[in-house]
Amino acid sequence: MKAVNGQRLIEKFESWSPKSLAVEGDNVGLQIGTLNKPIKKVLVTLDVLEDVVDEAIEQEVDMIIAHHPILFKPLKTLDVSTPYGRMVEKLIKHDVTVYAAHTNLDIAQGGVNDLMAEALGLANTEVLVETTTDPLKKLVVFVPEEQAAEVREAIGNAGAGFIGDYSHCTFNTQGTGTFKPGDATNPFIGEQGEMTFVSEVKLESVFPASKQKQVLKAMEKAHPYEEVAYDVYAMDQPGETKGLGRIGKLAAEETLEAFVERVKAAFSVDHLRVVGDLQRPIRKVAVLGGTGNKYMRHAIRKGADVYVTGDVDYHIAHDAQMDGLAIADPGHNVEKVMKEGVKKKIEAQLQEEGYNGTAVIVSTVHTDPFTFV
Repeated sequence: MKAVNGQRLIEKFESWSPKSLAVEGDNVGLQIGTLNKPIKKVLVTLDVLEDVVDEAIEQEVDMIIAHHPILFKPLKTLDVSTPYGRMVEKLIKHDVTVYAAHTNLDIAQGGVNDLMAEALGLANTEVLVETTTDPLKKLVVFVPEEQAAEVREAIGNAGAGFIGDYSHCTFNTQGTGTFKPGDATNPFIGEQGEMTFVSEVKLESVFPASKQKQVLKAMEKAHPYEEVAYDVYAMDQPGETKGLGRIGKLAAEETLEAFVERVKAAFSVDHLRVVGDLQRPIRKVAVLGGTGNKYMRHAIRKGADVYVTGDVDYHIAHDAQMDGLAIADPGHNVEKVMKEGVKKKIEAQLQEEGYNGTAVIVSTVHTDPFTFV
């Protein structure tokens, strides 16, 4: 049984939810412990509370991957007689690593907001609040004809060549490459000191700048040459826009009352707060996990009929009411949809790389501090 190293696990995780996506000031990444160890069991949770830590210890977990960071601000003291200090002490004593993916997981494709939109049955979703644009770059690499297919597949699998719904897009030009291997070389083709002529393919493909490291790594691993000849160019075309929240449409119009029942079923909540006439028609839906007060205007500007978010302020609700925007507030804890979503994503990545000695489980602890009575 082959267990993944923590550094490799997080490297794969950050290939789709990179820390660079996090909003400024958000404390994401390693929180407690070390990544430099074998990981036989991962626990995915929304929150890190003492009950969750006890669950991790009981399940012999090596790493917790959480959505909400356990460390929000720098610590001045750590008193282990306090509940918080006791929890941190348990993590350290039992060698449980804690890693947090917060707003980067909100923004990432396939992350919290995509999972929430999917649960609500939204189609043709777009970003609600733009936070960044990932600029495009172009890779040009010269490969012997016989190995071109292998390199093409490798860079495509690493994230190059995605245009719309098409993947592995490249342009290939045949030509002749020349080189003279030096005395200290071990050439794949040719002899030391002799001019070598090789039938090569000039392979071109675009990729998001955020994926440059992994694309180049995949290219160099698949390429047969000791010294790979390649160029990377910046492009003027705009890249993919990323951000918080999603906005999309239901398959068919329904009343706000019916939509509320949809929200309750999607997120397994018995009650939620609603703003708006329950008989009004709903078709276009904005959703933003967590606390969405300051983004209410984005939902209005983008023409949403209803805004699904948590922790809505009394006065924000008045503003929405005056502007004709309905609100469904199922609470902050509905971000728990990330547990199963992240579990499936990590499991797929582990299976792809043959790590059959690492298990991924989700926390069964209910971490919502609120109860409706």
